[in-house]
Amino acid sequence: MRILGIDPGTIVCGYGVIDIENRKMKLVEYGVVEAKKQYAELPRRLEVIYLRLTGVIERTLPDETALEAVFFAKNAQSLAKLSHARGVAMLAATLKEIPVTEYSAKEVKRSVTGNGNAAKEQVGYMVRKMLGIEETPDFFDATDALAIAVCHALKRNENKSKAKSWKKFLEENPQRVARIGQKKQ
Repeated sequence: MRILGIDPGTIVCGYGVIDIENRKMKLVEYGVVEAKKQYAELPRRLEVIYLRLTGVIERTLPDETALEAVFFAKNAQSLAKLSHARGVAMLAATLKEIPVTEYSAKEVKRSVTGNGNAAKEQVGYMVRKMLGIEETPDFFDATDALAIAVCHALKRNENKSKAKSWKKFLEENPQRVARIGQKKQ
């Protein structure tokens, strides 16, 4: 399973791609789209974000995408701009028929560090440790995007392993059932 995590933003948009196999996570790539360096006007920055994320998707071929959900912004204008960046990121994934899941910042932090109020530095440190990244990325947006991908990977495994009833558990895990009184063959 390959997961693309995106930390949307109109100035800096972080992305990170990980593979998960047998509950082991492996880094594929990560980086940022620095849209404001190229263009001052919002529509052109959104175009840059869309094109770069589409390139990442075409290059890495993720199975699923995870985004940070909008929580709040200092002002309505910031919220609107962030919403545009999120929409562009969602569009890039959905046009390639890749499912998109959203997570709150607290949920991501809790998944990665165990603390929903962890600082960006703590999140970055844990992501680097979990994925074996030796260098320190230039932008927290990149490690935040990887944290979103890690959160999604952990939530997928958590949801997969939770049966809704004993009957469902037995149906899904016949190899884990000990038959009392039956002879081994």
